[in-house]
Amino acid sequence: MIIGLLHPGMMGAGVGAQLVERGHQVFWDPTGRSPRTAERATAAGILAAESLERLLADAEAVLSICPPAYASHVAEQVAGHGFTGLYVEANAINPARMTSIATLLGDAGATVVDGSIIGPPPGEGRHARVYLSGPMAAVDTAVGLLAGSLAEPKPVDERIGSASALKMAYGSYQKISRALAAVSHALADEFGVTPQLLAEAERMSRSALADRPAFVGVAASGWRWAPEMDEVAESLRTAGLPAALAAGAANVFRRWDADKDDWDSSPETALRHLRD
Repeated sequence: MIIGLLHPGMMGAGVGAQLVERGHQVFWDPTGRSPRTAERATAAGILAAESLERLLADAEAVLSICPPAYASHVAEQVAGHGFTGLYVEANAINPARMTSIATLLGDAGATVVDGSIIGPPPGEGRHARVYLSGPMAAVDTAVGLLAGSLAEPKPVDERIGSASALKMAYGSYQKISRALAAVSHALADEFGVTPQLLAEAERMSRSALADRPAFVGVAASGWRWAPEMDEVAESLRTAGLPAALAAGAANVFRRWDADKDDWDSSPETALRHLRD
């Protein structure tokens, strides 16, 4: 197929290279882009189109892989040119925004698939997963574009927003946990206890994201942990460090006040109480 890629950043170039290796012709629009972007595109075998208008006239499918702040602008540009092919919105955006983009492009005549990419830029042995949701025939087409590549296509369901919700759920832990770890190390450095912090970190078990049953204990302990997070937040403020994550955690734990010492609950009940 002839595929338009907007745009070949690190992730976009990685996915584009996988499409090229699968035998597709992949084009990008160099208008206003940096020399570094052009170098990435060339290295990936992605071809420069004469213009966005020409790219959209020729392409059977378009993949939007750009910083999330620009996702709506890219979609508006594509809709403005009346693109009627397959549009895979593969940016890290929330489900409501994904739905609005799908409506915009659908009204202009395109067929839209919700996509989210989890993992590193594919290539040189690195694998990424491309989760896809939306109309099943369109999802099947998108799967076919990437099947057998290091950008592994993963169908989810027929709902626009599902793939984006997965990215938000995963990213909320993946990104925030790293920010929290950095803040924890900065506080430890302030008091010279980093070696001890690292020693305790080595004793930690598997990722909390993989330990769903543990949420029962978290909810049961929330009434004790919220005040502790208040103390953490104050410690951070005193040290001149960001306290918002700790304060936010205290607010989350307080949502479990009614679960105090209820060790016989279920993960589903604990998670439902977060929404109540």
